[in-house]
Amino acid sequence: MSRKILIASLKHETNTFSKLPTDIAAYEARTLYRGQEVIDRHKGTRVEVAAFLDAAETYGWEIVTPISASATPSGRVTEEAFETFASEIMASLKDEGPFDAVLLALHGAMVTTHDEDGEGLLLERVRAYIGPDIPLGVSLDLHANFTDRMAANADVLVSFRTYPHIDGYETAEVVANLTHGMLERGLKPKTYVARGQMLDGVDHGRTTSPGPMLEVLALADAHTAREADIHTITVNAGFPWTDIHDVGPTVVVVGEGNNPRHQEIANELVGEIWTRRANITIDPMSTVDAIARAKVVPAGEGAVVLADFADNPGGGGYNDSTKLLAAMIEAGFENAAFSNIYDPAVTKQALTAGIGAEIDISLGGKTETDFAPPIVTKATVKATGDGKFHMEGPMAQGSYVDMWPCVLLDIGGIDVVVTQTRLQVLDRQYFRHLGINPEDKDFLGVKSAQHFRAAFAPIAREILVVDEGDGITSRNYPVLPYKNVRRPVWPLDLD
Repeated sequence: MSRKILIASLKHETNTFSKLPTDIAAYEARTLYRGQEVIDRHKGTRVEVAAFLDAAETYGWEIVTPISASATPSGRVTEEAFETFASEIMASLKDEGPFDAVLLALHGAMVTTHDEDGEGLLLERVRAYIGPDIPLGVSLDLHANFTDRMAANADVLVSFRTYPHIDGYETAEVVANLTHGMLERGLKPKTYVARGQMLDGVDHGRTTSPGPMLEVLALADAHTAREADIHTITVNAGFPWTDIHDVGPTVVVVGEGNNPRHQEIANELVGEIWTRRANITIDPMSTVDAIARAKVVPAGEGAVVLADFADNPGGGGYNDSTKLLAAMIEAGFENAAFSNIYDPAVTKQALTAGIGAEIDISLGGKTETDFAPPIVTKATVKATGDGKFHMEGPMAQGSYVDMWPCVLLDIGGIDVVVTQTRLQVLDRQYFRHLGINPEDKDFLGVKSAQHFRAAFAPIAREILVVDEGDGITSRNYPVLPYKNVRRPVWPLDLD
């Protein structure tokens, strides 16, 4: 008998300290697909929805795909945006059902203007409609701020295990296979969650070098190997720039049936996160120190990669702080490139002037002038592009990106990508689509905290992470105005 499955995605990682609301236009600027386009855009890629689609082929499911929506991290999702997209999922459930199961690709750190737990609200509504017996499977980011309401309303919730996130497809495969097991083999999973008094933990989830995240994952895997009735154990680093009650690291055990031991394991592993809470595998540097270090890195193959941690658009940063770029220009770096500065006005100015034109610009520093002023100088337009490309990977390989029309400027001898959209630099295509081969550069500046490593670590002779402690994605948490987080919490109150 063919099963009918609803597949949808609604994502946002919300930085509640951002003053930029996440409205419908923010989703339109990044990812907003409906109906057949959900299939056309995701099929053949390495993202979660693609895994759900492939599972449907494997298991012979009939599918309905109402929506796939994602916006670049920023401030709270507006009520209008959330209700518009959530209502489309609910309308499909009501108008195109009944369904045998529901599969959702979510993030886990969405905050709306009317509810601090966006995913919990959506899952609550879906569960209320489909009832207690229809399987509901969910994939999540490992930076999910996992809530009890999420656990109460979904049968299977599994998060990524890697940061950079190169296992989205594999994570969703696990979700789809467990959902198939519920449908065909009578599995009855239950979710247990434990959290500690921490804003952040397990090295913010980094898995690019030995450290806390890999250590706790190994302990989780050992439990899974010993306990035959445990399906999965998820370790979430949490997203600390979200000022809500349940922010922070969690451990989630999905096991068969009711078993108090599963809660004990979750609690035990949270304790392991606590003991490692201050262990980090990166050494953030000031801009001055990073520039000084970059100058003396021994010559060799590959680029010195300077990553702007404190203005990371992948965590809600405004993407227009000029501090690092200005320092690279002042230092006289040669054979260097930087991606990207968000500045729609300068982008349009350069597009109008055309390739080869010299223009007077006031670049960046327009969203939050306290972080860094605009760069006021002359620039030469070197290239223009439509901003459309597919990711090389390994992260989100094959995914379609539309940066909107963008430009490449020569500013003080540095190639600078300037855009009309806020996007973290996840892939070499963010340079290559405008004619820059990052493999040929001696210095690369990127707006990213960690994800850049998947694509750029293989071509880097050294990586320098820059965090002045003055951006809304900085790890200097005590300077941020937390009001809603449970207290006491590390590192605001506890040592």
